[in-house]
Amino acid sequence: MRVLTNPLSPEDPVCLGGFELLGRIGQGGMGQVFLGESPGGEPAAVKVIKSSVVDGESRLRFAQEIEVLKTIWGPRIAAFLGADPEAEQPWLATEYVDGPDLARHVKTHGPLPAVLTAALGAILAEALSAVHTQGLLHRDLKPANILLGPNGPKIIDFGLAAFTESTVSLTAPHQVVGTPVCMAPEQAAGAKPLSAGVDVYALGAVLLFAATGHYPYEAATPYMVFHLVTDAETAPDLSGVPAELLPLLTGMLAQSPADRPSPAEVVQRCRSVIEAQGMKIAQARRRLTAYTVSHAHRTPTVSPDTTPSPAATVAHPPTEIDPVVHDTLSSAVPSVLAPAIPVEHDARESTPPAAVHSTGSAGPGQAVPGRPDNTALRRPKESGRTPRHSLQARRTAEQLRAAYAARAPF
Repeated sequence: MRVLTNPLSPEDPVCLGGFELLGRIGQGGMGQVFLGESPGGEPAAVKVIKSSVVDGESRLRFAQEIEVLKTIWGPRIAAFLGADPEAEQPWLATEYVDGPDLARHVKTHGPLPAVLTAALGAILAEALSAVHTQGLLHRDLKPANILLGPNGPKIIDFGLAAFTESTVSLTAPHQVVGTPVCMAPEQAAGAKPLSAGVDVYALGAVLLFAATGHYPYEAATPYMVFHLVTDAETAPDLSGVPAELLPLLTGMLAQSPADRPSPAEVVQRCRSVIEAQGMKIAQARRRLTAYTVSHAHRTPTVSPDTTPSPAATVAHPPTEIDPVVHDTLSSAVPSVLAPAIPVEHDARESTPPAAVHSTGSAGPGQAVPGRPDNTALRRPKESGRTPRHSLQARRTAEQLRAAYAARAPF
């Protein structure tokens, strides 16, 4: 297993619930994620809530995430391994997936081919359908929450998951939670109760990103994104979408949840795209995994005169740990706990945190024709990187990893 972590700090625990902690793989405002190992040698991602923020509400939220993970299961869900929400430092252990998240993969290697995007869509829609059957919604599906492991993609972070029939929220009135660029209009508007349509919309945003490298709506701040998402007159940006995926993504990103396909329909439409290419669904699934795994083992070219991007040096994506405000190193774009529109600008949310990877999903760039106030709606896409496999390249990579670890703020 090719695991690269940052070392433990002196104040970090060395063992929790029988899991030996080996290093840090992510952090956020609410706590820390460690690479752990069970007594039998099973790797795990261990979330720990910071002592400074442990209170009754944070324990309740954490306990809710644990109960959700106990409820759901499946080959595309990172498995629950253990937890203790009542410990002095509440912790949760889940399956460790050895691979990058979708956000980092697209940033590093570019968009997926159309047929592989369709395979990803079929896999994730089937997984979401199983989650919905259990009466749950994910509510925060995004590229950073999809890990591309050696056995195929898996969904992580059910910290915002909620029961579909529930109208009760742990958030304050007139507040919404989630990631703006992947958030359905009704979720952004604070509607209750939510339906399975919010996850279908989010999956559409994920597939759009996988196929093109951009989201349906992008802007300089999360609040500007909220405005675009909830404006029924502003159509999603589907530029660059392959023709065979356009009808599917148009339907999934419909303004009204009633106009979106069900997860089962998404699976069937993805199958149709794949079969139109003369390929069977099982073959496309295998090709997707082979494609992402082969790219994950390539070393991007790094100029010796430039500061290395952490994305080029960290092999496993950090797991997001705040079940409410996902302001972590792994976020492709910041998730927010924000008042419903209209809102005031919060400078903290307009600047992404120092990131283990960053997709540049919202920032200065090209204006999008036909949109009001198009200032800073798109960052230019990065050019592809040429893999290097020489001994010198490996030595350079090791030097860059060491340099990054030395500069880490912990």
